[in-house]
Amino acid sequence: MPITANDPKRSSWLEVPADSDFPIQNIPFGVFLRTDDIITTGTRIGDCAIDLGALQRLGYFEGIELTDDMFMQDTLNDFISDGKKTWRLIRNRIADIFDANNPELRDNAKDRAEIIFSIDDVEMQLPVMIGDYTDFYSSREHATNVGKMFRDPANALLPNWLHIPVGYHGRSSTIVPSGIPVHRPMGQTVPNGDNTPVFGPSRLIDFELETAFITTDANVMGENIPVHEAEDYIFGMVLLNDWSARDIQKWEYVPLGPFLAKNFASSISPWIVTMDALEPFRTKGPKQDPTPLPYLQQKGKHAFDIDLEVYIQPDGAEPTLVTRSNFKYMYWSMSQQLAHHTSNGCRVNSGDMMGSGTISGPTPDSFGSMLELTWGGKNPIKMSDGTERKFINDNDTVIMKGYCENAEVRIGFGEVCSKLLPPFVRA
Repeated sequence: MPITANDPKRSSWLEVPADSDFPIQNIPFGVFLRTDDIITTGTRIGDCAIDLGALQRLGYFEGIELTDDMFMQDTLNDFISDGKKTWRLIRNRIADIFDANNPELRDNAKDRAEIIFSIDDVEMQLPVMIGDYTDFYSSREHATNVGKMFRDPANALLPNWLHIPVGYHGRSSTIVPSGIPVHRPMGQTVPNGDNTPVFGPSRLIDFELETAFITTDANVMGENIPVHEAEDYIFGMVLLNDWSARDIQKWEYVPLGPFLAKNFASSISPWIVTMDALEPFRTKGPKQDPTPLPYLQQKGKHAFDIDLEVYIQPDGAEPTLVTRSNFKYMYWSMSQQLAHHTSNGCRVNSGDMMGSGTISGPTPDSFGSMLELTWGGKNPIKMSDGTERKFINDNDTVIMKGYCENAEVRIGFGEVCSKLLPPFVRA
């Protein structure tokens, strides 16, 4: 089935700003709270939030086989469970409905009032009920930088890193959408020069620039997903700020890896950009040497050219750009991550989220964390207000943006924006 929604010549009767992340060729999916306190699934074109529940109720998806309440829910899980054919049919239909040459909804003021809302008048929610969350560690540059700092610089990568997409199971209960503030966590740390831990606020809070992909129901327990089929089970992608407490991490990560240093908060952008929308931006990933084992081998273009930016905004000041990176630098692809994840028969469900791991590029200005950008705090970064940052301060806001762009179209994710607050204190 062709992806007619991607036609770069298509325009919408809705106004779309020239630099918008959300032209009619994007059509992402999300969940929002309307002004009348109704939560609904939706999409976005320009600065308009579109109620998919209202579109379905008013008959605009006629001819597409859907359950009666497919879009009248507070998550996208059921829609995602319906699979790739339904995703494409719905996205193509939405593109037709809002095409500049289609008067059906354009000229129906009564229906428009029930379907279309200003993005400023809605409150974005988590788009899916995330049952399980896995975070990978798939940037060779990031893993090498961390290995140089914490282990042997001559042997920065552990022996398994070039053979498997390393990952760990995270905590879905503390994944929040953009705009929700995050509290500095408490935990055990070891002061410099000491061997005995103390308990208190983390002093080294960091961002991690990541993306994440959302899966559909992929397999039954015991079944693996072949790498060449893996993309069929990936619905789309979001931006992910996987907050990290580096001092807690340093003390706890041996022998079992990340735990409390990571699971206190992870922030995601609210719109899921579909793999269909990202199709024009495929590119080749890094050469893999040594060649992976057969179950991880793939040919063709399985990376995506997604430009990424991170800003830090001190309270009351202008944001400062601290890094620019790109998703195409990732050593292990999403297909390889999902194939490896299920290679032992692990079940993957609709709404599961898989983090990419920190996305660092080859140059110091493209590193994906403050740990790397300041090299453990040795090289502070100057902010717009003249202050310096080694890590993230209380009341700083971290803003991540991502977009793909070619000569014909720009497809973006919007942003994930989160403020760091002091430790939570019970009243």
